[in-house]
Amino acid sequence: MFNSQYECKLDPKGRLVLPSKIKGAIPEANGTTLMLRMAEDKCLALYPMVEFKKLENQIKALSINNPEQRKLQRTFFITSVEVELDNAGRLLIPKLYQTYAGLEKDVVVVGMGSRIEIWNPQNYLNNIIEDPADLSSLMEKYLS
Repeated sequence: MFNSQYECKLDPKGRLVLPSKIKGAIPEANGTTLMLRMAEDKCLALYPMVEFKKLENQIKALSINNPEQRKLQRTFFITSVEVELDNAGRLLIPKLYQTYAGLEKDVVVVGMGSRIEIWNPQNYLNNIIEDPADLSSLMEKYLS
């Protein structure tokens, strides 16, 4: 399980060093290959292979004969790419993905349970609940 948030930096080549707690939570059986996807709210989602395969299987199970489902499949697969962790624990974020998420030097890495999100800091702040009272209200609404 991935959790917490971390302020990180992209190097000039577009490489990101994963925080040690995030890197340590990736299952050893995963190896060094992860899946990066253009995700909701203009962030990037990074998955260990086992988690990505679960999502991939759901997408593959959709009907290719249904135009909406076919479009969903197509878009899912063209917005996902394999990335490798190097010996220094860095992964290279392709330019297209950096542009999609508005990533520059400063980024926020967020543990989201089964996946990791990579954000532009300002976009991240626009997509979280900052007021504890609002958080409490939503938790009561959805978790009661």
